[in-house]
Amino acid sequence: MSGSGVAKKVAGAAAKAGKAIDWDGLAKMLVSEEARKEFATLRRTFEDVNHQLQTKFSQEPQPIDWEYYRKGIGSKVVDIYKEAYESIEIPKYVDTVTPQYKPKFDALLVEMKEAEKASLKESERIEKEIAEMKEMKKKISTMTADEYFAKHPELKQKFDDEIRNDYWGY
Repeated sequence: MSGSGVAKKVAGAAAKAGKAIDWDGLAKMLVSEEARKEFATLRRTFEDVNHQLQTKFSQEPQPIDWEYYRKGIGSKVVDIYKEAYESIEIPKYVDTVTPQYKPKFDALLVEMKEAEKASLKESERIEKEIAEMKEMKKKISTMTADEYFAKHPELKQKFDDEIRNDYWGY
């Protein structure tokens, strides 16, 4: 495989990665202005690198015009350079790291998605609780005990049990 073939593969992989990233979805998760600025910088840098990979490394290099150099320099020197150039073998990259870490990464992704679901559920529960507290705060000064116990039957049961068992807290 030639050097530009590897570069094309890298450029293609970078293009696929760029399309696979949900930049808008990630941006929605950020809460602070500083995080948004850092994220924008990260996105710009990624797009710059991706653009460079697409433009510089995705093209085949221009073939060397050996005849042009033979006319200007002489054929012996050009033949030496041509032979040296053609004898260069660029070793094929063998990825030994990805297979080692891919299962760990995939497991972390699953764990992250589960944590995200749990976090969203907890956020929902907390938002609901906050809304209930705000409503309670508005009504607390005019609320009767029956209205309060209607919303919290477990407390009514506890008080009824204490009264029934003659437990008065002392």
